Amino acid sequence: MDHSDPFRLYPYRAIVDAPRIVWPNGARVAVWIAPNVEHFLLEMGAGAPDVRNFSRRDYGNRVGVWRVMETLAKHGARGSVLLNGEVAKHYPRVMEAMLALKWEMLGHGLTNSTGLVGLDREAERAVIRETRELIEGLGLRMRGWLGPGLAETWNTLDLLKAEGVDYVADWVNDDLPYRFNNGLYSIPYSIELNDMPLFNAPSISVADFERRIRDSFDTLYEEGAENGRVLGIALHPFLIGAAHRIRYLDRALKYIAGHDKVWFATGSEIIDAYAAQTKGG
Repeated sequence: MDHSDPFRLYPYRAIVDAPRIVWPNGARVAVWIAPNVEHFLLEMGAGAPDVRNFSRRDYGNRVGVWRVMETLAKHGARGSVLLNGEVAKHYPRVMEAMLALKWEMLGHGLTNSTGLVGLDREAERAVIRETRELIEGLGLRMRGWLGPGLAETWNTLDLLKAEGVDYVADWVNDDLPYRFNNGLYSIPYSIELNDMPLFNAPSISVADFERRIRDSFDTLYEEGAENGRVLGIALHPFLIGAAHRIRYLDRALKYIAGHDKVWFATGSEIIDAYAAQTKGG
């Protein structure tokens, strides 16, 4: 089998041939917001503990995520959290607050210091299963998944399916969901509206990030008059939750919420609405 052929995983589909999708209440655009809530290890760097990089990321769980929670709630949006499983162990206060807001929890590996690449099939299965069990321990089901670093192995999709996952966000190649050959769904995620690559060198300004969100929304809103669209916004609390950045997220969400035909949804809600209209196709 030629593993390099992507179309053994999913069929090609042009957006102009996508099935007709109408979101709840006639919304043109389904907007899902995906905060990456992550745990990093304090690793060695240049012969000493890498305090600078660890503590910068730890800021997200101590400060930034609280700003993100407040901002999303202000605009009636629920987060679809890309959750490192070990966050449930180390940050119970964060988990308590996110659960109170009824945010969805997608699996995102155990930590962002350890990815899936290089793992054999059984080791990868163990990571996925332990992540699922930690989320289930919160009384939730792990319906969605994003690999650490958006990385997969040749086994990932089938392992996720076997563990009861419904959809993945690793494949940033469409503005509507689609279905993999093994039955999993892909949901539109984003590198273009993702603060991690955009705020690291070479960096765009935070004002440009807001404008990019608004410009993307405007295009999808226009196209959504003909067929529904999905806008995914990927956030990292240690970045967007910094004091000088959070107001730009607030402005972007205020702009989006100012339109009538918008549906702020979770990832699972979007997949369920899509599947219901396409008979699982």
